[in-house]
Amino acid sequence: MTRRRNDTHSTEFGLWLREQKAIASNLGYVATNLDYIWSNYKTGEWMLIEEKRYNAEMTFAQKQQFKQLDDVCQICNDYNGFYLIVFENTSPSDGLITINHEAVTECELLEFLRFDLKINSYFSELLVSN
Repeated sequence: MTRRRNDTHSTEFGLWLREQKAIASNLGYVATNLDYIWSNYKTGEWMLIEEKRYNAEMTFAQKQQFKQLDDVCQICNDYNGFYLIVFENTSPSDGLITINHEAVTECELLEFLRFDLKINSYFSELLVSN
C-alpha cells in the first residue's frame, strides 16, 4: 500500500487512491500534485512552481516526475522553468525564503514572480551541480 500522508492536506479522492492495493507505489504507481502553474497572460511567460513549507524538500518521486514535466515543457519558448520555493515556516512573511536553495527576500520573490528576477531553473541547477 502507498504510504499515508503525514498531514491533512488531501481530498477524498487522494485518500482513496492511497488505499488501493492494485495501484500501490510498490507496484510502481506514483502521483504527485504540482502546486502552481504561474503565468502572465499578457506576456505569455509561465513557469512551474513547487512550494514547500518548514524547509521541506521534494521527495525522490516528485523530482523524477517534475523533471519529466520540465523536459516536455522545454519545447515552449515562453516557458521559464521549474522552481522550488521553500519557506522556513509557512509563508514569505514568517521566515526565510529560498528559490532553488538560493536565499531571497520577500521583495526579490515578488520580482521573481513578475519574471523580472532571473534565477536558474531547478533542473538546470541540478545538472550544473552534478
